[in-house]
Amino acid sequence: MQRKDLWASSGVLNFQDWKLHHLLFAGDIVLITPGNSQVERILADSDLVCGNVGLQLNLTKTMFMRSGQVSDASFSLNRTNISECSGYVYLGREVNMANDLAPERSRRKRAAWGAFKSVEEVAKRTKNVRLLLGVTRLTQVIEGLRGSELR
Repeated sequence: MQRKDLWASSGVLNFQDWKLHHLLFAGDIVLITPGNSQVERILADSDLVCGNVGLQLNLTKTMFMRSGQVSDASFSLNRTNISECSGYVYLGREVNMANDLAPERSRRKRAAWGAFKSVEEVAKRTKNVRLLLGVTRLTQVIEGLRGSELR
């Protein structure tokens, strides 16, 4: 693929055999590589492709995560070091290399208590148990929907 052909006149971004349509803003992109040797090249290619269409990588927010089978390494792009992270939230669910669900359960528990706190005064004043259960269920549904948002 030639570098000048990355952005086609049809409005389609071609990147390593992928076609991205209508890309105006991109957040929370996950790049997966089989090993350390490809990381800086893929980061540089991503930066180039984004630059060709007027987008810019925010290197202060760019991070990497590695599995236990990959050796320790540091990465940089344009002389800016890329930070390592242990997990991130993707499609409303926390992802980490250990596949540990404890942080996700804790996050959802905090959200549920926060939702309950928002109706706590109403719950204390009502004597109608059915109404109280309905409000509690509605609050759980609303928080479940909020948990599925991108963050």
